[in-house]
Amino acid sequence: MLLQQIVNGLTIGTMYSLCAVGYSMVFGILEFVNFAHGSIYTVGAFITLTLVSSGRIGFGVSFLLSMIATGLLGVAIDRFAYYPIRSKRAPKMNLLIGSIGMSIFLQNLAMLIWGSQTRNYPEVLRLGSTRLLGVTISHYQVVIFLLTAFLIVALQTFIKKTKTGKAMRATAQNVDATKLMGVNVNLIVQIVFFIGSALACVAGTLVGMYYQAADPWMGFMPGLKAFTAAVLGGIGVFEGAMVGGLIIGIVETLAAAYIHAGYRDGIAFAVLIIVLLVRPTGLWGKALSRKV
Repeated sequence: MLLQQIVNGLTIGTMYSLCAVGYSMVFGILEFVNFAHGSIYTVGAFITLTLVSSGRIGFGVSFLLSMIATGLLGVAIDRFAYYPIRSKRAPKMNLLIGSIGMSIFLQNLAMLIWGSQTRNYPEVLRLGSTRLLGVTISHYQVVIFLLTAFLIVALQTFIKKTKTGKAMRATAQNVDATKLMGVNVNLIVQIVFFIGSALACVAGTLVGMYYQAADPWMGFMPGLKAFTAAVLGGIGVFEGAMVGGLIIGIVETLAAAYIHAGYRDGIAFAVLIIVLLVRPTGLWGKALSRKV
């Protein structure tokens, strides 16, 4: 029973991790929390649902097109909503409030386009399950683990090995010094938003397929939990976001199984509070130094 719940928690945790990476990447460069990330997650899930339901495009192509469309949505949000605020060197609080407004706008836009009712996700992957050590592991869970691992390794390789990735790390260290080195910082920011939004699309699609349902508010709580995971691991730290997501997923699943399903969210957030009381910067985080 315990191992089964841990496997289920890891399944949900991997999807929190994908969203948490998006939060951390944006915060690492701009030092603000993009609360619209959860709504981007929702839009990505619905775009995939729409393309697959059309019956004209295969699931793989639909998934890829949805990631691209959602990534471009993230770029558009930055260009038309956040960049005008950043360019005026307004306080970070203005960006934070703008992201909350954008989140509400996207939720209502999703409701306007796709309706307010929960929609069924088509069962595009008919997979079985395997029983191992008394634990039932569906092959779909295996797909989730493998896809997440591939995306994380690919992103890590991109960040560490490519010139664009090095520019992203440099921008996170010191924006002004990076500009003096001739790097187009605004382009780097847009790449970060594209990658983070595409990962949110992957998470939203996987959750929709896992529960076979999607609704305009499906990204609200996972968005908060992904932010919690990013803070728990140390916001702005790639590895911390990944581990934080897994911890949140396991904790809430165990809470639902052994305490009460109604307390799963409260207990997950309580773990965050406890960790921050002991280690305010998160598990992997370091105290932020002022960028000059």
